[in-house]
Amino acid sequence: MYATLMTTKSLDAISARIEEIKEELLALNVLRPGSLTVQYRDPKNKARPFLSLSYTHCMKSKTEYVRPEWEGEVRAQIQRYKRFKKLVETWVTLGIEYSRLAMRLDLRPIKREKP
Repeated sequence: MYATLMTTKSLDAISARIEEIKEELLALNVLRPGSLTVQYRDPKNKARPFLSLSYTHCMKSKTEYVRPEWEGEVRAQIQRYKRFKKLVETWVTLGIEYSRLAMRLDLRPIKREKP
């Protein structure tokens, strides 16, 4: 009985954390993958620098130039993307743990009707 009660509390805690993750994901706004680096048109002399954004999307590697005035915003978008990836990974891990516990207790998922 105690184990079942503790497991049910664990399921509630997992559900609560998943809801927190969902809220944080909604707040992320604009995000983008990649890394922003300084490149040089004359690398030997490190002259004429420019910003280069490199990323992979839909299995295609891309590189874009970024204007200096956009550096801060693009870096913020990259940081939000990294946070997004971490949150999704945590959500999946929690989902696996929730599923295992629910199966151990033989709890059936609640079927929700779509609005």
